[in-house]
Amino acid sequence: MSETTPAKPGEPRPGGIARVVGASLIGTTVEWYDFFLYGSAAALVFNTLFFPSSDPLVGTLLAFMTYAIGFLARPIGGMVFGHYGDRIGRKKLLVLSLLMMGGATFAMGLLPTYGSIGVGAPILLTVLRLIQGFALGGEWGGAVLIVSEHGGDKHRGFWASWPQCGVPAGNLLATAVLAVLASVQSEAVFQSWGWRIPFLLSGVLVLIGLWIRVSVSESPVFLAAQAKAEAAAAEGVEEKPPVVEVFRRSWREVLGAIGVRFGENISYYVLTSFLLVYVTTHLDLPKSTALNAVLIASAVHFVTIPLWGALSDRLGRKPVTMIGAVGMAAWAFAFFSLVDTRSFAVITLSVTVGLLLHGAMYGPQAAFISEMFDTEVRYSGASVGSQLASILAGALAPIIAVELLRQYGSSTPIALYLSAAALVTALTVLVVKETRGRDLTRPAKASPPARKGQEPVLARSDRA
Repeated sequence: MSETTPAKPGEPRPGGIARVVGASLIGTTVEWYDFFLYGSAAALVFNTLFFPSSDPLVGTLLAFMTYAIGFLARPIGGMVFGHYGDRIGRKKLLVLSLLMMGGATFAMGLLPTYGSIGVGAPILLTVLRLIQGFALGGEWGGAVLIVSEHGGDKHRGFWASWPQCGVPAGNLLATAVLAVLASVQSEAVFQSWGWRIPFLLSGVLVLIGLWIRVSVSESPVFLAAQAKAEAAAAEGVEEKPPVVEVFRRSWREVLGAIGVRFGENISYYVLTSFLLVYVTTHLDLPKSTALNAVLIASAVHFVTIPLWGALSDRLGRKPVTMIGAVGMAAWAFAFFSLVDTRSFAVITLSVTVGLLLHGAMYGPQAAFISEMFDTEVRYSGASVGSQLASILAGALAPIIAVELLRQYGSSTPIALYLSAAALVTALTVLVVKETRGRDLTRPAKASPPARKGQEPVLARSDRA
């Protein structure tokens, strides 16, 4: 079916939803591989090759600061990609984001180090990290929206959760490549040139992702909204920029998206990126211990995210998210206690349980946030809300965790930080409205479908 003859909005295209999900998943996997590869390298390599310092934790802190800079660029990318994604479509912007991310990551693999060109090395690394962040800022919103808008209302939580699997899949892939290299290369070889291999590998992955992504059709919900907007423009109705509109009429939803993502974002980066620092620097264990633990846990994470998404189709977005938020608030303390045992099996168990609870927040999130916004501003609203949360949460999480460890030499303050972040999400879930089953073609103010045997309650704009 061509882009110009969309299926009925709100209904999945026959045989097409699997292709759309596959295209979104492969693209997000490649982009998150690139993004997480930097996070792992910041903890293992960049702290000495690009930010040499007499204090290992200070070098790591500087490396994570450039890691955070990538997050600062994400809201800008979200606004730019959101604006054009709401104007010209989801598909074109998804192709562009993949090219930008892959190109920046490939270039990182070619960079000279501080020992070769001095201060120019971290500057170039920072510029490429900004490009990564800008591209990823537009990727998440487009990937989850094109699936949400292709799929039907009944199973949206399940289908929209698959692009979310790109996060553990990308982390799994990045960690697996680093783990293999760490096992077959000496420390000296890995520090000298071996670390470049996974960055250069990104070029191949991008080509595969583009080949799949360009084959999908545009969202039928967007095409219907675009036709409506063109008809309104022909009648002289002026269309306002989506970013302006989202802050004017949907600022509460933006705040809701930030709160929903807050605890999820912080917990993920503490459980994965910071764990590498904690295990190698504080516990003085081999980096392979942390890498392999995250590798196993990410595989479980990948499998269970769609299950949480499917459960949200039955129970609602709010109850499932609440399970993850409250569970994470409690698990934060057990997590570090178990990691401190220095046992690989126990560390793996602690990360796996942590990522299972994270998945309960993350699985329903794509549908949850997509359903908060109207079609005309959905790309902008979802991207801006989610990426602002990334600055407030994910960008600062490794930096705050490293600084707390440096100041106190204990995991207790970090556990308190993680628990408090999860409680912020829990409180947000209590406040925001349930969105399960919303018809994405209808205004957000319209009431959800009535239960069987009840007459639907119409929004004001729908009443005769």
